[in-house]
Amino acid sequence: MASTKFQLCLLLLQLLAHGNLLDARKAARSASAATPATIEAAAEPFWLDPEELSEESIDLVDWRQHPCRRECRDNEPAMECRYTFHIEHYYAMSKACYDCPYNATDCSRPHCIPADGVNRPLVVVNRQMPGPSIEVCQGDRVIVDAVNMMHADSTTLHWHGQHLRTNPYMDGTPFVSQCPILPGASFRYDFVAETAGSHFWHSHVGFQRGDGMFGPMIVRKQPKRDQLRNLYDHDEHHLIISDWDHELGLDKFLAHYHGMGDNKPPNLLVNGLGRFTKLADEKHNRTALMPTATFRVKQGSRHRFRIMNAEFLNCPIELSIDNHTLWVVSSDGRDLEPVEARSLVTYAGERFDVIVEMDQAVANYWIRFRGLLDCGPTFTKAYQVAVLRYEGAPEDEDPEAEVDYDLPAKEAGLLQINSLNKGTEAEEIMSVPQLDALDKNGIANDPLIEPDYKFYISYDFYAKDNSEFHRKNLYGFHQVAHKRQKVGTPQLNHISMKMPTFPLMSQTEQIDSSGFCNSSTVEGCETDYCKCSHVLQVKLGSVVELILVDEGVPYDANHPFHLHGHDFRVLAMERLASNVTVEQVKRHDAEGRIKRKFDRAPIKDTVTVPDGGYTVIRFHADNPGYWLFHCHIEFHSEVGMALVFKIGEHEDFAPVPTNFPRCGDYRSNGLTTTTTTTTTTTTTPRTKTSKRPVKIDNVEDNEIGYHAENEVRKSIATWLPLILSEIRAYNSSGTIATTWSVFGLIMSLSWSLS
Repeated sequence: MASTKFQLCLLLLQLLAHGNLLDARKAARSASAATPATIEAAAEPFWLDPEELSEESIDLVDWRQHPCRRECRDNEPAMECRYTFHIEHYYAMSKACYDCPYNATDCSRPHCIPADGVNRPLVVVNRQMPGPSIEVCQGDRVIVDAVNMMHADSTTLHWHGQHLRTNPYMDGTPFVSQCPILPGASFRYDFVAETAGSHFWHSHVGFQRGDGMFGPMIVRKQPKRDQLRNLYDHDEHHLIISDWDHELGLDKFLAHYHGMGDNKPPNLLVNGLGRFTKLADEKHNRTALMPTATFRVKQGSRHRFRIMNAEFLNCPIELSIDNHTLWVVSSDGRDLEPVEARSLVTYAGERFDVIVEMDQAVANYWIRFRGLLDCGPTFTKAYQVAVLRYEGAPEDEDPEAEVDYDLPAKEAGLLQINSLNKGTEAEEIMSVPQLDALDKNGIANDPLIEPDYKFYISYDFYAKDNSEFHRKNLYGFHQVAHKRQKVGTPQLNHISMKMPTFPLMSQTEQIDSSGFCNSSTVEGCETDYCKCSHVLQVKLGSVVELILVDEGVPYDANHPFHLHGHDFRVLAMERLASNVTVEQVKRHDAEGRIKRKFDRAPIKDTVTVPDGGYTVIRFHADNPGYWLFHCHIEFHSEVGMALVFKIGEHEDFAPVPTNFPRCGDYRSNGLTTTTTTTTTTTTTPRTKTSKRPVKIDNVEDNEIGYHAENEVRKSIATWLPLILSEIRAYNSSGTIATTWSVFGLIMSLSWSLS
């Protein structure tokens, strides 16, 4: 008991000392803020001390003011950039929105996520959507403390576009690079932002990305590295596009795969904002439109716009700006020879940078976003708008042009980049292989180097019985009566990916490689359902070519594919017919009819494949580890449209971080426990490690000093508020008198406990 009181007094004295320390840190930061040069060389090169931030204050931080969001300079030292992400379930148009949209300023209140005005559950970071923007310079160290505050769901964070060469365990892929972050747990992501360009972060668990868990990640280059620096005047705008539903992604997924629900999103959002219908308040006889994203520009200037496609369903987006053209200058973080176009199509996971010349009259202009495929005219006709507002244009007025799914006539039929289901065979558009990289040619696109591995990866939706949603002999694909209940199984080479129960990268000692499979190790999968850990193994340093074939049999679709840990050269893309077989593509290739473009082939990490056609990519497998390759449409990847590349051998992998979290299966070893009955007694010999169970009749009797501890609690409740009050006064005045006052209160508490 005496020891407890003594420790309590020491703790309170430390609390007083800690107040001095916080004041010192705050003073140091105030001094460094006055001279930007000292920020770069500070002993603590991070912005906020997590110990000083409460749960409430983190959610109110304006991360746009982060000192790492700066103009990058040549030869400046790298910064250490810290962020705290609170991940939780939340709600669109919650009580935090007050009278939004009828009072437009209410839509901008802290914690208000207006979306498109429709109430629905969310999964978000720091009660924001999109989540905090991470904007750093190439070479900066990024540290993100991810705290899972959800009640029941696990999560991870993937840094889409970052290759994580120095720390691959930070990739955020569950059961490949890490264990999922359990509810109530936290995980510190710590990596160097090596891959410059426009990227984004997002959850890599389930459908959380579609529920709002995503945000921009921009890694800017120092001037001497920026090949585009003379082409634009301003680099301050980003557009993160998302398809948007009015229910949780999981609910939509279950209804689609197990019921008669659809998989078509009804709306789009731009930077978390958008319109769906005009809202009406009948009680007060008023109507209002939801706010849209607005981008302020100056006439005569050239603005760089960074576009990130964070969608999770099959909804390619066509983007255009009224009266303006787009100079496409970068994709997936790699610079391109500028190409002028009227419109651009982006697919889930892709990023494009465009430069727009503000050469029109001062006014407001629509930026238009039009959904295709499942968002197209056959289905939901989803579209959205944002406002390009010239300096001096009316602040509270929409552009004069009408808003509809169909583009104005003057916008139609002009040059388009990355068109839907078209390749180099189409003359009226420019497909990805026709773009020219500004990067020098490398190993992956050297025409004199034959690839060490050549994989044909075909896919489609197959009419199969499977264990996921068409159980054989119960409700198999051909057993269910209604057409809407027949859901095709998306697979790569007729194999559904079965994820392991532990991370391949960090728990290599548990891997039984005989459990891996690919098309060379399994048979009969064209007709039967095959599900296993689909792994393609290649040697470190090898050149790998993938010929992706979309067979296109059931209907027109589209699948964008993303490779973790690497980027690749896009050598060819062509649509051959409405449907095609992998044997036809192989024959096409053997006859020399696949024209690979090697010189200045563009570099990407996410690419589309024309339905009924192929796309050819090559990459240099120089980043050892296990890396996921998957369709970036969540309804497809979550049912197995993925595989894993094993690059190199385990001894080539970077060391696993100390105390890295572990997970996996547990099965009882079958040992029985000692039992006692009223008629017989079984005695187990005691060992040094065994402990005899203690029967507790009264919980209070089993607590050490139960009644005495109650007295301690009462004394603390009496004296602690007074002590804390004096500490606050001390932090304001710092006088000797206040210090002695606090000390006297602590001693009074100590005497009351004796």
